Amino acid sequence: MKIDRLFGLTYPIIQGGMANIATAQLAAAVSEAGGLGIIGSGGMNAETLRENIRKCRTLTDKPFGVNLMLMHPQIDELEKVVREEQVSFVTTGAGMPGKYMAGWKAAGITVMPVTSSVMMAKRLQDAGADLIIAEGCESGGHVGEMTTMALIPQMTDALDIPVVAAGGIACGRQMAAAFALGAAGVQMGTVFLTAEECPIHENYKKAVLKARDNDTVVTGRIAGTPVRILKNAMSREYVRKEKQGAGVEELEMYTLGALRRAVFKGDTKTGSLMAGQVCGQLTTVRSAAQIMADIEKEYRETVKKMAAAEEE
Repeated sequence: MKIDRLFGLTYPIIQGGMANIATAQLAAAVSEAGGLGIIGSGGMNAETLRENIRKCRTLTDKPFGVNLMLMHPQIDELEKVVREEQVSFVTTGAGMPGKYMAGWKAAGITVMPVTSSVMMAKRLQDAGADLIIAEGCESGGHVGEMTTMALIPQMTDALDIPVVAAGGIACGRQMAAAFALGAAGVQMGTVFLTAEECPIHENYKKAVLKARDNDTVVTGRIAGTPVRILKNAMSREYVRKEKQGAGVEELEMYTLGALRRAVFKGDTKTGSLMAGQVCGQLTTVRSAAQIMADIEKEYRETVKKMAAAEEE
């Protein structure tokens, strides 16, 4: 069963919980339009997260969720806020949420960890996850090694719970492909960077809109901390230093605070412009509602074309 039926949504679409980007404003717009909006707690403290949750409730009466990065230094405080504020959905990343699972279950929270590993997904299922968001390396931000095309079938074959596909999905054709691979829904992040309601600096948004098919690069592969971003002066220098054998501390000089510089100051030269490989498909600013409506329309047209082709 697709997640739109499971969760009472109009569209089987989850918005990625992008740190410093997925605020109450964006999450509410996605939920209000029929998807599942997610507040990204990365870059927030407990007080800021609580404010965003409460603000989101003033903007929509639809369900929404919170993304929790389990390596966040204040994770215990953040997850407590999620329970106290009775948030309906939690997505997690960067670790095992086992120690929090009982509390979330008792609070009636639907738990949806993000992972790029089948082995980790099995452990998360055993720990009580309700759904797995399987993220391919086409996505923006922190990435694994497997592509979405290879990852999703292996996830769906290995698990007994629904799998949501993420990474490299920004149109109806890609959503149709995800469902063909066995996914119950899709999570999208990069496409929402171009939404009217997305609060990133205009320079960042324009950079995504101008990007071509090969304008992203993964930094940190050698150091074991791969992150996909748009190519710019910082990424080129980072990769150059990385290939020369620079240590983690030296490389952190380039990335420390780089996402915030991009999001809030519009620094497209030294900022970390996180974006997925779908950036080359994105050319216009639309509302979150229009983005999802366009994707759904193209998805249905694609399915019809495929069915017609089979009958020929």
